[in-house]
Amino acid sequence: MNALGAVLGPNLAWIAILIQAAIVIGALIFIPRDRKPTAAMAWILLIILLPLFGLLFYLLIGNFKLPAKRRNEQARINGIIQERAAGRDLPSPDRDWPRWFERVTQQNELLTGLPAIGGNKATLIGDYQGSIDAMTAEIDTATSFVHVEFFIVAWDDTTRAFFSAMERAVARGVSVRLLADHLSSGKVPRSKETFAELDRIGVKWAWMLPVMPFKGKYQRPDLRNHRKLVVVDGRVAFMGSQNLINRNYDSPKNIKRGLQWQELMTRLEGPTVAAVNAIFLSDWLIETDVLLVDEEHVPANQVAADPSPDSLVCQVVPSGPGYGTENGLRLFLSLIHGATEKVILTSPYFVPDEPMIYAITTACQRGLDVQLFVSEIGDQGLVYHAQRSYYGELLEAGVRIFLYPAPYILHAKHFSIDDNIAVIGSSNMDIRSFSLNSESSLMVLGESFVRDMRAVEQGYRDAGRELTLEQWKQEPAKATFLDGVARLTSAVN
Repeated sequence: MNALGAVLGPNLAWIAILIQAAIVIGALIFIPRDRKPTAAMAWILLIILLPLFGLLFYLLIGNFKLPAKRRNEQARINGIIQERAAGRDLPSPDRDWPRWFERVTQQNELLTGLPAIGGNKATLIGDYQGSIDAMTAEIDTATSFVHVEFFIVAWDDTTRAFFSAMERAVARGVSVRLLADHLSSGKVPRSKETFAELDRIGVKWAWMLPVMPFKGKYQRPDLRNHRKLVVVDGRVAFMGSQNLINRNYDSPKNIKRGLQWQELMTRLEGPTVAAVNAIFLSDWLIETDVLLVDEEHVPANQVAADPSPDSLVCQVVPSGPGYGTENGLRLFLSLIHGATEKVILTSPYFVPDEPMIYAITTACQRGLDVQLFVSEIGDQGLVYHAQRSYYGELLEAGVRIFLYPAPYILHAKHFSIDDNIAVIGSSNMDIRSFSLNSESSLMVLGESFVRDMRAVEQGYRDAGRELTLEQWKQEPAKATFLDGVARLTSAVN
């Protein structure tokens, strides 16, 4: 036995070395394909340092695209949307806008099939319960259909009236449909009661991106549908950052810390509601194989347009791993590069990639007023430290950073460009939202809308404090070390 061990010992060592070398060589061959260099380097570094763990982790979440069937279906749906939009006599937006902005609308339409449409109204709602109450009130007016789509859905004290409104709508004969992200809604406390209640009141519902390998439904488990939207009768829509749940997310951890989420939603009227509805119809088709476009769809040219001088040009921009490229990132970069005076960003999870950092810091170098609103505290430790790792670089470039005070998590997701362009939606300004999550953004051209957003931004300034470069330089080395480590891990996608 000792003789056998003496023979096998060196051989086992060589076998282990050969296996490790094979893993690393395989990683160098396969990982960089169609992946950003920073993400590829992060994966390769992980596999070199921890070969077996890194390989297993890569096999679990290394595929940053949805399965081909889903991607092909999304491409087919985009073609349907584009064909139907081209065949409609849509309200013509006022073309008195910068040429570069018109190019952005063309880019968005090429990627999503959804055009920019004029004649819209939009109202911002920053009150948490107030936004749910506004959606509830609209559901009570529904006569045809109600479409509800949220990353997180919960039946609790905050949303109980919303559920009751859906029940009354079903009783009136209104078709009520709901989509919820499988993993994120499923892990909320008392989730079984939530979906049992939907069954009881007669809402037709389905999971988005279900992770059910034994039922043949599986993709990378952290590819999630992060959208938040409601459409009533094709005439009114809501979209933004807020989920359908209590302000503390019904989480014992959040309740213990006293955390409260601060959100921003927008209520839409006008032809662009049809585009918001198109997102729901697309997701419903992908998840259920049921096409509703002829039953629960009001074409944009059949929705009354606002003829007033303050009417808005709106363009809905869905994005996610079902598309061939990063629609949201391209939108954000195009607008920042086109700005001439001011760029004001709000994001709860600000973990940008290199192109975004260059766009922001270049805007400062061009002499623009660039501001960033983030939370003073974080609810996700790794993301919070990764976000902090960019503060020094941003401050040195001239970005003004404002910290929204504890115990609030500033979860709103929006930004404004100059005095007449803004974006609001579900997308954070981080690598996950740009690459891995299905998101929805609304681009708006209109001075009145931006004035309202400026008022919201001023409220953030009044509530919080500005972080200066001098203050940042006083941060302890332990904290900034954790920031740097977290920044490395954020590139793994």
